[in-house]
Amino acid sequence: MDAISTPTSPSPFIAGTNIQYAWDSTSFGWLKECPRKYYYMQIEYWDSPQHAVELQFGIWYGAALERYDRIKAAGMAHELALVETVRWIMTTTFGWPGWDPPNTNRNRETLVRSVIWYLEEFRTDPLDTYILQNGKPAVELSFRFELPYGPAAGYVPDTHTVAIGEYIKIPERGSQPYLLCGHLDRVVNFSGGLYVTDRKTTKSTISSDWFARFDLDNQMSLYTIAANVVFHAPVKGVVIDGAQIAVGFTRFARGLTYRTPAQTDEWLNDTKLYLRQAEEYAKANYWPMNEKSCFLCIFKRVCSKDPAVRPIMLESDFVKREWNPLKVRG
Repeated sequence: MDAISTPTSPSPFIAGTNIQYAWDSTSFGWLKECPRKYYYMQIEYWDSPQHAVELQFGIWYGAALERYDRIKAAGMAHELALVETVRWIMTTTFGWPGWDPPNTNRNRETLVRSVIWYLEEFRTDPLDTYILQNGKPAVELSFRFELPYGPAAGYVPDTHTVAIGEYIKIPERGSQPYLLCGHLDRVVNFSGGLYVTDRKTTKSTISSDWFARFDLDNQMSLYTIAANVVFHAPVKGVVIDGAQIAVGFTRFARGLTYRTPAQTDEWLNDTKLYLRQAEEYAKANYWPMNEKSCFLCIFKRVCSKDPAVRPIMLESDFVKREWNPLKVRG
């Protein structure tokens, strides 16, 4: 259910290069945070074992609730939809290698508990699922849309005639547009307008400060734009349902983040510059560190060492987890 590649998933990179043309909010967020972090996670596929577990937990949590939304919108009674959702969780997570996380608030028990408690908390939810123009409920919506420009398509490394990191241009320059990809949980009618919904899990206490972090969040901006562009739903912003996952309890809170048309236009203008910069990094075969973002980064200890020992540290302390924005969920 995540963005891990399968043999049928196309590559998000221009063939023969590290120039990414298909982006989602996750990979784009890594780039904005730190080009070196982006390189480690998106190009070399490194991730810490604990972060990988937390990410998988969040994916399963969201997928379970999306499953409930879909079968409930199809007319199934709450109790039956809940039983079917729990059955899906237990079947999907059974025997997953490595499902013994070091942080005991991320396991099958807390996953099932959190889903059941969430559906009880919002059993009389005022959010009403939006019906798309094709008559289907706006639930589990994967999207891709083109930007009106693309990378310098067709750069290929030629190690026989030029130094590593240099590229030769071929005539198809610009033939591949950039794609923005992702997945919306649901589009809903709420308080007189349309909103995208998103579910987040956290170990932190959910407060107004926790919700305020999403007012400039990359993912929420992309979701707002995608709902307008792809599904022709003029949304105002995103409804965020936060779940604080602890060993002995799960606590919920709801907040909203808004985007005006001027803000989404600004985000798209910024995006063009970031993507051009990413292409330059790939052409130079070098992704610089952003030391100002190191404090909570999983690669802080790696980047603080001499470049010669970093590959050894990555091999010993990290795991491979490929992330592909073009993988279709389902």
